[in-house]
Amino acid sequence: MSSQRVPIEPQRVDAPLTQCATFLVVSVTNKPDAIETVQSTLSGLESLAKNVSIRDLGAQFACTVGIGSEIWDKLTGLPRPAELHPFREIKGAKHTAISTPGDLLFHIRSERRDICFEFERQLMDQLGDSVAVIDETVGFRYFDVRDLLGFVDGTANPVGPAVPSSVLVAEEDGHASGGSYIVVQKYTHDLPGWKDLSTEQQEKIIGRTKIDNVELDDAESGQRSHKTLSTIEDENGKEHGILRDNMPFGSPGSGEFGTYFIGYTRRLWVIEKMLENMFVGDPPGLHDRLLDFSRPLTGTTFFAPSASLLAGLGSD
Repeated sequence: MSSQRVPIEPQRVDAPLTQCATFLVVSVTNKPDAIETVQSTLSGLESLAKNVSIRDLGAQFACTVGIGSEIWDKLTGLPRPAELHPFREIKGAKHTAISTPGDLLFHIRSERRDICFEFERQLMDQLGDSVAVIDETVGFRYFDVRDLLGFVDGTANPVGPAVPSSVLVAEEDGHASGGSYIVVQKYTHDLPGWKDLSTEQQEKIIGRTKIDNVELDDAESGQRSHKTLSTIEDENGKEHGILRDNMPFGSPGSGEFGTYFIGYTRRLWVIEKMLENMFVGDPPGLHDRLLDFSRPLTGTTFFAPSASLLAGLGSD
């Protein structure tokens, strides 16, 4: 009798951008039963999601789970994804992409804030004292998918058939097949300083027009735009995309304005090269001028395994 291979079901890393999102980063505590509790919670995540999403099936609810490098071995007992390692600090002459801790990431999305809230409430009830919250950021969609700097965000995202080939690990790493690397950074903006620039100066930094989002020509030499520095090609000249699900966050009352960067990728080196270009510069010394107005508060790397792997956690 021939055996049939069980298909690998990815997590919903390509879920549509919604009106609301919660980015929850936690660490696993040293409680005696913490690992078992986390394994049980993650393996039952699909049931928890159904329990919440049934309240409004049109709200496009989704939750993606990322597992950090430091907890991977203990939590899964499975071979490590080939590129999984802690976020590497990138120090430029003027700005630094800092590295911060995090064992688990929950990227919670919905058209409704209350759906995100209720899922997170039930999730934290199940996890209990097995985890400690490191960061919780609530994001929102801002007009026509703009960031708080006023520019459209995510224009370069892959679409259609290009999404899986850009985001999901395939035959190059069989144990990690169907999974995706995730990098998160929480940036706060110097909005008053940014507003002091003319629209033309802002556009030159970003590499696109502000009103209609038209791509500007690349600089042939010298200072490059954010758009150019974040476009990555390999040694053969092939461009490698990532999927961004960035969201604005903030509070005008407290003067906080920011962007939560979250990038999904099949190849972690692509995002790492992107950040190196931004913080060190390409050529070195000419950093991304956007960083003069946007400061990273966090930097953490995760791997989102397949839904099939999550469902099997803790089973013998």
